[in-house]
Amino acid sequence: MTPTQFRDALPYATAFNRSRFYAPILDTFTKFCIDTKLRQAAFLAQIAHESGSLKYVKEIASGFAYEGRKDLGNTEPGDGPKYKGRGLIQLTGRANYDKASIYFGVDFVAHPEFIEQPLYAALVSGWYWHTRKLNMLADVRDIRRITKLINGGYNGIDMRIRHYERALKAFGIK
Repeated sequence: MTPTQFRDALPYATAFNRSRFYAPILDTFTKFCIDTKLRQAAFLAQIAHESGSLKYVKEIASGFAYEGRKDLGNTEPGDGPKYKGRGLIQLTGRANYDKASIYFGVDFVAHPEFIEQPLYAALVSGWYWHTRKLNMLADVRDIRRITKLINGGYNGIDMRIRHYERALKAFGIK
């Protein structure tokens, strides 16, 4: 992915944020085999929506909605706010933070703020993408199913599709 393609895929991201996230996203593409234009376009579309075009690496909401959510591994008081969405895909829940900690060898459970750094914000998102086998869905252009596996529903599906179409165009795909 060239810097121009990145800019065209994420036109609402500031130049500053594009410059901060470009190299970490390229590293993420390499590490998690997000190595075709279809995969990259789908990934960029999802992070564009989830992060507000690279603006947010920490969920704006308080996280209290996740309090006591055993399905997210939030079993301790305060887990909801502590393990609210972070990273470009908004990794959520103690269980996901714990699994990412094991994978990367970084204690995100003790230091959830680490996921707000550009490198980990991108890498953790790539890890999440990889563990959900989203490359296969990107290969067949199944944006709805990708959205469901990232979001748990279809929140913002119309915007995600617009981001996807823009990213495809940036890569010269019809």
